[in-house]
Amino acid sequence: MSAIVTFGETMLRLSPPRGERLERTRALDAQQGGAESNVAVATARLGAETTWLSKLPDSPLGRRITAELRSHGVDPAVAWDDSADARLGTYYLEHGGDPRGTDVIYDRADASVTTATPDELPTEVLRDADVFYTSGITPALSPTLSDTTAALLRGAREAGARTAFDLNYRSKLWSPDEAGEGYEALFPHVDVLFAAERDVETCLGREGDPIEVANGLLRDYDFETVVLTRGENGSVAVADGEAYEQPVYDADTFDAIGTGDAFVGGYLARRTDGGSIPDALAYAAATASLKRTIDGDLAVVTPAEVEAVIDRDAGGISR
Repeated sequence: MSAIVTFGETMLRLSPPRGERLERTRALDAQQGGAESNVAVATARLGAETTWLSKLPDSPLGRRITAELRSHGVDPAVAWDDSADARLGTYYLEHGGDPRGTDVIYDRADASVTTATPDELPTEVLRDADVFYTSGITPALSPTLSDTTAALLRGAREAGARTAFDLNYRSKLWSPDEAGEGYEALFPHVDVLFAAERDVETCLGREGDPIEVANGLLRDYDFETVVLTRGENGSVAVADGEAYEQPVYDADTFDAIGTGDAFVGGYLARRTDGGSIPDALAYAAATASLKRTIDGDLAVVTPAEVEAVIDRDAGGISR
């Protein structure tokens, strides 16, 4: 039985040593990253039975992905692509501080996952799921994946799972108008919405007091819960007529990539384990804080570390 099932793409992440440029480096560090598998690793490491659902090339690169996920306690449920043009998407990450900044270059077009359909995926894993999670990155990758994402959200609900969705807007994948239209097509199948405040403003045209914005989303789209992340201003959640606020936990940032996924993973792990929304927000904020201290996309953390961060600082505020 899997308490949490996630669905989406995982890529190979290639990075030059810090301080070097991609155009000059002689070495690339290989890791992996993808929003839904990042969430899966976080939930598994925090004690939830977790399955990651996807499609991969039947190749050494595809097997590398599943081996890494298994090492963190995630069960991969994969459709294997043995076609001649099967491929794994990659992305190149060049770390840089001000004024240069960090640069990301994607090479993910025509990856095997972009052709994934419900018929070929091992969707039987949804039968025992308590939560099914995916993000707005997945339907942006191809029209096929847009249809598959909708079908899986519907199927998960029919199987009795609660569905969770993160907007996770990526401007390199689609425009704000395209994203807003794509999100709204999926909203009828979503119970719990995660969204960065900036994405809600950019793609859905909503701004103002965060609790009012969250309540407006909950009311207009009939969500069960809405969680808004606000960067250094923390996060808010609304559900059942109640609103909750959670500050961030301070962290020395070594690698910020994957922080939002760690937040979602911490929240889902705690809620699936019976925690209240304020408990889950604190778990989410602490997991995100720890992730910022770790190289790579993955929140390689333990429950004891998360609880130590929470115990060290004040929790959320209900109002």
